[in-house]
Amino acid sequence: QSCYRPAGQRASQEPGSGGLPEGVEYIPTRKKGKNPMKPVGVAWYSLYARTRLGYLFYQRQVKKARERYPRGHSVPQPYCFPGVKILPIPVLSNNYSYLVIDTGSSQAAVIDPSDPLAVQAAIEEEGVMLEAIFCTHKHWDHSGGNEALCQKHNSCKVYGSALDAVPQLTNPLTDREKVSVGSLTFEALATPGHTVGHMVYVLDGGPFGGPPCLFSGDLLFLAGCGRPFEGSPETMLASLDVAMGLGEDTLLWPGHEYALECLTFASLLELDNSALEQKLQWAVQQRQEKKSTCPSTLGEEQTYNPFLRTHRPELQEALGLWQGVGEDHDAFRARVLKEVRRR
Repeated sequence: QSCYRPAGQRASQEPGSGGLPEGVEYIPTRKKGKNPMKPVGVAWYSLYARTRLGYLFYQRQVKKARERYPRGHSVPQPYCFPGVKILPIPVLSNNYSYLVIDTGSSQAAVIDPSDPLAVQAAIEEEGVMLEAIFCTHKHWDHSGGNEALCQKHNSCKVYGSALDAVPQLTNPLTDREKVSVGSLTFEALATPGHTVGHMVYVLDGGPFGGPPCLFSGDLLFLAGCGRPFEGSPETMLASLDVAMGLGEDTLLWPGHEYALECLTFASLLELDNSALEQKLQWAVQQRQEKKSTCPSTLGEEQTYNPFLRTHRPELQEALGLWQGVGEDHDAFRARVLKEVRRR
């Protein structure tokens, strides 16, 4: 654990502090011992992902969020280019669903419909026909609305990986498979790590004169990435590399509003990153006004997201990690990713 210390006070060097930069203090939470949260975390995840208790917890989340945020946790900011409209739908306490509309045919797809009432309200307000649900993964906060929406929209198909137990799945997808909704084309990319069957979806903006759009679920956030619940650091790194292969102009539409937390954490790792500092200041202003921070671009993310900077010497140095003699480059990057995720 680390925090800022007022300027002028020297940080004490504690065992395991790794020689933190000036202005950062190491605060031990527990002397040498196992992580007390790890067994609880594993047990909790198993219950959430594999039993009905997880669904009941999700229902409680939905109820509390509707009471606390009757209009959503953030002010949605639609994004349009000719023929396409992307509407972020703030759901639960920090999730995003996305309604993607072919404005020419009024056909639409939704990505990760957490709260079916919020999604249905957006569908009715936009006056569109829901043709497809794209699920990035099985977790209830991304798939909990599938059943209710399918009951409401009989022709709606549910897409996702057969490797994940996606509720109401009708059309299993494989890596690089494409799906059309009206004039829209989505490509599914297998990105395991957070779950074994996690997928992201890329909207081809080319025919409309727009950029590619990556709906990243829990793979990638603004300045962050998801927890590798069901994969190794090597698996997660490979999946992040798949996303980064899409091009710097690709718009990133993440599954959660974690920007402020992730940027604050990143600023503790790279104290002299001007791009990071500017993005953090911007995010603070956005969140003070309850505005969404998405989308960013993959080009932007490479300048401040530590999970995408495992190849950068400045981050490696900040972590106190160096590539071993004869160590494979990607194996070293996975080791860097593991340390960033641990912190």
